[in-house]
Amino acid sequence: MANTGTPLVELKDISISFGGIKAVDRVSVDLYPGEVVGLLGHNGAGKSTLIKCLSGAYKAESGEVFINGNNVVINNPRDARDQNIETIYQTLALADNLDAASNLFLGRELISKAGFLDESKMEAETRSIMARLNPNFQKFDVPVSALSGGQRQSVAIARAVYFDAKILIMDEPTAALGPQETEMVAELIQELKNQGLGIFLIEHDIHNVMKLCDRASVMKNGVLVGTERVSDVTEDDILSMIILGKNPKVAA
Repeated sequence: MANTGTPLVELKDISISFGGIKAVDRVSVDLYPGEVVGLLGHNGAGKSTLIKCLSGAYKAESGEVFINGNNVVINNPRDARDQNIETIYQTLALADNLDAASNLFLGRELISKAGFLDESKMEAETRSIMARLNPNFQKFDVPVSALSGGQRQSVAIARAVYFDAKILIMDEPTAALGPQETEMVAELIQELKNQGLGIFLIEHDIHNVMKLCDRASVMKNGVLVGTERVSDVTEDDILSMIILGKNPKVAA
């Protein structure tokens, strides 16, 4: 079924160069509420560079960004956050020595009327958001260094959702996770979809893309090879797009 209505995000004709080399060349992709779009391609294909133009890490040289149909300018990560865009990098950017609540509110701590850290409210808020996202999470009193990979992902995702993310960028969220942990992250992603978030998923694993994504956008040498609904293609089709730079769904 085709998406209808206004996209949550539309990146239109985005281009950016480094040292005279086009890292991204007039690429257009979009994302709808409650949808996961996978971004695939070999290292150097341009997928991470493209998405960093949305997260504010890079500034596109040309092209336009639309959020909910409105043309916006994103020059830095603060601009992205102002548009309810949050990025969860592979490193997760968690403080290993702090617990879940301290990580969730790191840099945005809640202060009581007396001017002190409101630790009890931060823990209560953390328990509330975790109950929504991952009801099985119970390790609130230990440093996140003691958590499993999937549990750490839960904390990073909860932080983004608590601060009202509507657009989530996830960089290989299941990398280095075992099957059980990968399934936990898959359930988290499904819950985020149910809540109407849109997710760009940067991914190398085609199996994960077929399982987690609604559509897949493949890039090669800075150019968009194509975007297809995963229900309409096979893993071999996606592989062909990645390796050969040709979309088998498009007639020659």
